[in-house]
Amino acid sequence: MKLTVVGCSGSFPSAESACSSYLVEADGFRLLLDMGNGALGELQRHIGLYDLDAVFLSHLHADHCIDMCVYFVARYYRHEGGRCDALPVYAPEGAEQRLTTAYADIPVPGAMSEVFDFRTLKSASFEIGPFQVRTERVRHPVEAYGIRIEHGGKTLTYSGDTGVCGALDELAAGADLFLCEASFTHGKEDIPDLHLNGLEAGVAASGAGAGRMVLTHIPPWTDGEQNLADARAAYDGPVELARAGAVYEI
Repeated sequence: MKLTVVGCSGSFPSAESACSSYLVEADGFRLLLDMGNGALGELQRHIGLYDLDAVFLSHLHADHCIDMCVYFVARYYRHEGGRCDALPVYAPEGAEQRLTTAYADIPVPGAMSEVFDFRTLKSASFEIGPFQVRTERVRHPVEAYGIRIEHGGKTLTYSGDTGVCGALDELAAGADLFLCEASFTHGKEDIPDLHLNGLEAGVAASGAGAGRMVLTHIPPWTDGEQNLADARAAYDGPVELARAGAVYEI
């Protein structure tokens, strides 16, 4: 598998990065994990506008899904080559309504589903293209899912947005690469069931026996280097901060 960080800023884009979006590729199949603010523009640095095969939306907060509205425009109003076929979009219940409300001016009722084939997420195991995936609901104020992706004997786990929870530990167990959010700062924010801090991310990676960890979803107001140091205090494996454009072979 090949993982490309399209965007990794938490809550809102930073000067260096769009919000959460990660491209996973294998066997010619392209799966996008989240499409937050600014992600569609950055995605085009890596693949063509119409080259995606599926999208996974971990939850429906704007910094993880709002660029689906502009992607709707690109797919619905495409003139050259005709309108795109409906793209599989795995998302929590209510995704079509949420994106339709955000767009606010769709040409006809149901237009969003003409280009997006919405498939409701639940805690389950299933296939997306060549990938074996497992999704579990994690701890966040809205319905949110982490995902475990397996291919060719390798495993990638993406936390989405979550507080400390057993479901995340299960998804990350033995993962070759653990892409884990670290929005909060240890000793500064203490809000349960919302986000992880760097220390909590490190504890999760250590307990899961993950081979490698990449910290992501760090908001512009959070000190990423502090979170990195806190993670290293709890996790002995290789760990680094996500950066836009970074590529990992798994």
